[in-house]
Amino acid sequence: MRLKLPTEFIEKYQNLLQAEAPAFFASLQQNMTKAFRLNPLRPSWQSVKADLSEPIEYVPTGFYGEINGRSLEHQTGYLYSQDPSAMYVAEVAEIHPGEKVLDLCAAPGGKSTQLAGKLAGQGLLVSNEINRARAKILAENLERIGAKNVLVVNERPDRLVKTFKGFFDKVLVDAPCSGEGMFRKDPAAVKYWSAAYPAECAARQREILTSALEMLRPGGQLIYSTCTFAPEEDEQIAAWLLEKAEIAKILPIKKWPRMDSGHPEWANDQIELENCVRLFPHHFQGEGHFIAKFQATQASTGTIKKKVRKKKKQHSKLVFRDLTASEKSYWQKFAATQFISNWCKIADLRVFNERLFYYPQSWPDISALHFVRPGLELGVFKKGRFEPAYSLALAQFPTESKNVIQLSIEQWNQYVQGLPLREAAFKQLPDGWYLLSCQQKSFSFGKLTQGTLKNSFPKGLRLRYGN
Repeated sequence: MRLKLPTEFIEKYQNLLQAEAPAFFASLQQNMTKAFRLNPLRPSWQSVKADLSEPIEYVPTGFYGEINGRSLEHQTGYLYSQDPSAMYVAEVAEIHPGEKVLDLCAAPGGKSTQLAGKLAGQGLLVSNEINRARAKILAENLERIGAKNVLVVNERPDRLVKTFKGFFDKVLVDAPCSGEGMFRKDPAAVKYWSAAYPAECAARQREILTSALEMLRPGGQLIYSTCTFAPEEDEQIAAWLLEKAEIAKILPIKKWPRMDSGHPEWANDQIELENCVRLFPHHFQGEGHFIAKFQATQASTGTIKKKVRKKKKQHSKLVFRDLTASEKSYWQKFAATQFISNWCKIADLRVFNERLFYYPQSWPDISALHFVRPGLELGVFKKGRFEPAYSLALAQFPTESKNVIQLSIEQWNQYVQGLPLREAAFKQLPDGWYLLSCQQKSFSFGKLTQGTLKNSFPKGLRLRYGN
């Protein structure tokens, strides 16, 4: 179906792109390019059945092609579907293991999962999404890839500042925008567009960036991106940051073939804006994107004058607590029977609502914030016992575990549909919890009782996986 573009949109980009405008408009009528990434947090992460014949040159883990979202490899976090343009944002961030990173507008999680892979389990990633429903999707995607060093929070950027002021080495802001670059991916976005919409989005972006800078350590880096073509939200925001914020400079970004430079003439003619990257679909194999990378000043950050907000009633403080003596015993008994080597200390465990989380002492206290995933959930304490969580199964490798049951792809298919499994071989095994694995990929815990493997696969995922 042909995409019907607003008249004002056509006139705007005819004026901006001049001779390139016909090719630009034609590209918006073409099919979008599908792509996916592999997850380096997984053991043997390149051993997948997906077609790896078309690597993406600027993303070491990226490939062109389409994947099956109901497959074992997707459910176990080996594969993640993502637009090839969006993949470049995390590459530009140049994340190093051990860094403290904030993904401020993170849902649905493409960039956060990529950032977590680059941290390699070291340092800390805080992924924030203001919309509660989208924050849950974000948490689910991060859970699936097996990331252990992630906090998923659900807050306004300005409320995060008190907890994280001057804390992060790098802050990524994939800002809410007018979505012009997503028109062919999501034609419904066209209905929301108006000539005034980019300016409205730009005002919101400036407010978000003001908070983002306050959470950046002196000398840290800000990576700003949008999925729009609008100069009001791209070069003009970059120019505003240089003029109004404590930004030392725009850092140059490597431009691979078919990537365009920023357009200084679409803002204030500052030549530094050429360091930004534009991804146009008539040049580049992907959706529309804009990326800019900034170096903060060494002295201080975040001195843009902010609007004064009226104070709202504070929600009740959420409290994490240490384990009781009995809880400590239940966890240690489980860990002794499950793990070849215990990878976390008791001091790095916290309980919230009877659920046990890996939450190292070195991490900031997020008790005053709304959150969705306060660290890696290990399980839940029930009367007289500990039950392991789905997220722990996805973070645990079969080679790290003592009690593992290897299942066939047919058995996996039955299990993820919610069915219990009964096999003669199970009767030879002692009762208890087992890490379940298929093709050397762990996918759940299951409790074996008298030869029957009871089903512990999350009910909310059962319709998504399995045939």
